[in-house]
Amino acid sequence: MAFKGLEPISYGGREVWPLIEGGKGVSATNSESSGAWAAAGGIGTVSAVNADSYDAEGKIVPQIYDALTRKERHEQLIAYAIDGATEQVKRAHDISGGKGAININVLWEMGGAQQVLEGTLANTKGLVTGVTCGAGMPYKLAEIAAHHGVHYLPIISSARAFRALWKRSYHKVADLMAAVVYEDPWLAGGHNGLSNAEDPLKPEDPYPRVAALRDTMRKEGVAEGVPIVMAGGVWFLREWDDWIDNPELGKIAFQFGTRPLLTEESPIPQGWKDALRDIEPGDVLLHKFSPTGFYSSAVKNDFLFDLIRRSERQIAYSKAEDGARCVQLDAGVRGKNFWVSEEDRAKAREWVAAGYTEGLKTPEETIVFVTPESRDMIRKDQADCMGCLSHCAFSSWKDHDNYTTGRLADPRSFCIQKTLQDIAHGGPVEENLMFAGHAAYRFREDPFYSNNFTPSVKQLVDRILTGD
Repeated sequence: MAFKGLEPISYGGREVWPLIEGGKGVSATNSESSGAWAAAGGIGTVSAVNADSYDAEGKIVPQIYDALTRKERHEQLIAYAIDGATEQVKRAHDISGGKGAININVLWEMGGAQQVLEGTLANTKGLVTGVTCGAGMPYKLAEIAAHHGVHYLPIISSARAFRALWKRSYHKVADLMAAVVYEDPWLAGGHNGLSNAEDPLKPEDPYPRVAALRDTMRKEGVAEGVPIVMAGGVWFLREWDDWIDNPELGKIAFQFGTRPLLTEESPIPQGWKDALRDIEPGDVLLHKFSPTGFYSSAVKNDFLFDLIRRSERQIAYSKAEDGARCVQLDAGVRGKNFWVSEEDRAKAREWVAAGYTEGLKTPEETIVFVTPESRDMIRKDQADCMGCLSHCAFSSWKDHDNYTTGRLADPRSFCIQKTLQDIAHGGPVEENLMFAGHAAYRFREDPFYSNNFTPSVKQLVDRILTGD
């Protein structure tokens, strides 16, 4: 008996638990985890973001970008992504044993998202039940789903965002919209959908926001049977007791992103799993260093602290003498067209004396100060860009038109493809971006994980269904 009589839902022609595995970025959710989640009766989610493919011996194929131009490397990336996602879906389907359902997840703001989605779905006919998609405004998601005969589940963070998508596109393919995923922008891991009108430091209660979403859905004529999936901060179902069978909210399902990271089938390396057990409240930071321009949530570690401190070593400048900027900068830069305040010049001299001798310009007419080693790494990473995003602030790449954003590359950011591939394949957890939801500290507190216990996905799903 499931918690509070939680009942299966009909999805893709079969009965499944209303429990969805979050599709976590680069190789953090793959065929093993999603296939096992589906085998346990839920909806498993293969990440179609630069997924791994395998050689004839079953070894992971290294993604090497050796083409000379960014555009050619971008084409290599798309080919890797389609091959990898195709392989992961096929393996997940086999592991599921025909139970549950398999979704795929893409970020609309990833480079070549539409091509990757089209290519993967064309290669996996009959194996994918639905597509979850967020990180942007995926207007074409419904059209792509209709073309391939699959369901779609848009990921949004406000009723306003859903209404815009519905009005522009989704109302034309209403019958294939299987659910709407509400991802809490203050609690979810990875990239978050905070708008400019929302304060990252003032979290809002998800209940009224989801109630407003349901109200919008009803006003737009969305079928009452379309569930809203609560994502972000979900740990114990018993904590959401008043959401289940609630007439105001309608049908509710739940997405689990962080808890499935610590399972036997989770593909993340052991160092990442071990680190999850040590996270304390406040150790996950909502920040805006991502080259996507979105806020995102990651564990505070040396990698993140380096980005924080880099931005703190920053001063504004003018190209000509201007009011308070009345002295020429003589530290960290070459040339005479850097006018700063006397106070900022003193700061720059201190940073240079401390070893941060290289001044790098940003798109906002500021200068950040870094070590020569950091400067060399930043420039190499920018030069090696393979176009993993539709728009990249770090490298100024754009995946269409003239392939540039037209803005100065931003040294305050980082190559997200490089760091996510590295941590997912065994790189040092302190030296890479480690995504996690803000509830990750609960691994320390939840007795289920005591004595270093790591559950199988089946054990986790069974545990979740009890309310814990």
